[in-house]
Amino acid sequence: GEMSGRTERGAVERRRRRLAFALAFLALLPTPAFAHASDRGHVLLLPTGYYLVGGALAVAVSFLVLALLSPAALGRFWRRRLSLFTVSDAPRTIVSLISFAGFALLIAAGIFGSRDPLSNPLPLVIWTLLWAGFTLLQGVLGDLWSWLNPWYGPWRVASRVFGLRADDAKPSRLPNWLGFWPAFVLFFAFAWFELIDPAPDDPARLAYAAGLYWLASFAAMLIFGYSAWSRRGEFLTVFFAMVSRFAPFERLDGRLSLCWPGAKLLAAGPLPLSGTAFLLLALSSVSFDGLSKTFFWLGLFGVNPLEYPGRTALIGIGSFGLVLTFFLLAVVFALTVFLGQRLAGDRQSFAEAAGLLVWSIVPIALAYHIAHYLTVLLVHGQYALVALSDPFARGWNLFGTANMMVEAGVVAGAQSAWWLWNVQAGVIIAGHVLAVLVAHGLAARLHPQASRAALSQLPLTLLMIAYTIFGLWLLATPTVG
Repeated sequence: GEMSGRTERGAVERRRRRLAFALAFLALLPTPAFAHASDRGHVLLLPTGYYLVGGALAVAVSFLVLALLSPAALGRFWRRRLSLFTVSDAPRTIVSLISFAGFALLIAAGIFGSRDPLSNPLPLVIWTLLWAGFTLLQGVLGDLWSWLNPWYGPWRVASRVFGLRADDAKPSRLPNWLGFWPAFVLFFAFAWFELIDPAPDDPARLAYAAGLYWLASFAAMLIFGYSAWSRRGEFLTVFFAMVSRFAPFERLDGRLSLCWPGAKLLAAGPLPLSGTAFLLLALSSVSFDGLSKTFFWLGLFGVNPLEYPGRTALIGIGSFGLVLTFFLLAVVFALTVFLGQRLAGDRQSFAEAAGLLVWSIVPIALAYHIAHYLTVLLVHGQYALVALSDPFARGWNLFGTANMMVEAGVVAGAQSAWWLWNVQAGVIIAGHVLAVLVAHGLAARLHPQASRAALSQLPLTLLMIAYTIFGLWLLATPTVG
């Protein structure tokens, strides 16, 4: 009887272990989870695998179709333009001065306003409206930043007061050998502050950081010239200018024209090594922002994601990850370009090929940016409208939005989660398909023979397929808040 009792208890114990294992396995399966202000309590009806396979097939099929198109036909497609109207540069200084005044008020609000990041307009404007939202506008409408940046107007005023010559009238004092490295270093510092610093949302801390950055950039523009520093040193201007090359609007000699999205990328010249590194950093930093919050990443370092220790405890891990993701992407991209050159058999310069093909990263970086920050824009954008009406927490209602109710339901609930995730997945897939289109057009510039151009794109297309799957996995895997 005792033996049979032990046998029965052993069988029950084994069944319990099997059930625990099954539950643990199910918990590890991909479930939809969105960054920042979103809901994590819903399971999508459609299996994640369909999206991964669909995304990979979309990119692969686009490559096969492109391989059958002649470079001449593709060139005619990209060159099409529809002339719209003339745009004058006259109001640019006034618009920039108004932007500077608004920036100064935001800095004051950061120092003297509410301590709550969701009530103070400074962190909401910088992290939500500028970084998340304005990047989208640049990619859709073109280079609005050249008008709205808070440096151009003050620089024009200072150049008149101090009798500085126009930029075009003198050679640049910024050494050519520096390339885009100043912008790269500053962009890396910005990414570190956003993703790893313990309190990037603290209004006063952000106010001092943003104010000091404005002053340092303005001093650099006075020393090296506005054009030189804004094109190669001021990282926001460099980033927004690169993103705006994707926009379906082109301004040439004051005339605004409509073109295909990504067409302006094909007319771009090869970037130097520093410019290539800058674009790759733009993609890797957003990718790491998503990766750093996943259960998978935290589990690699023995961190229990259900007992998230906070940003301060993860500074070392975050810094390592930010560098690692950039390094891995740079190495894999360089390898795909090298293998593509070997397959094509042409003796093209590796530096020229890499500097040209890296422009195909722009649609992917823009797609990742939109997909990653969409939930933040939808929810925190509403908080920004409320905070802007009462910037100093004095009970004001400047724009009539101070008492507006913030609707978090736009990203909560099963139905909202379903459409939101499908939009994010669709944006990532579309970005990679457009990247293949652009890469094929750029390859035709390097390899006039169609067969060699197609061969040179094989490794890069495989990288894009892998990155599509990675991006969709980031959307579907569990993450911390």
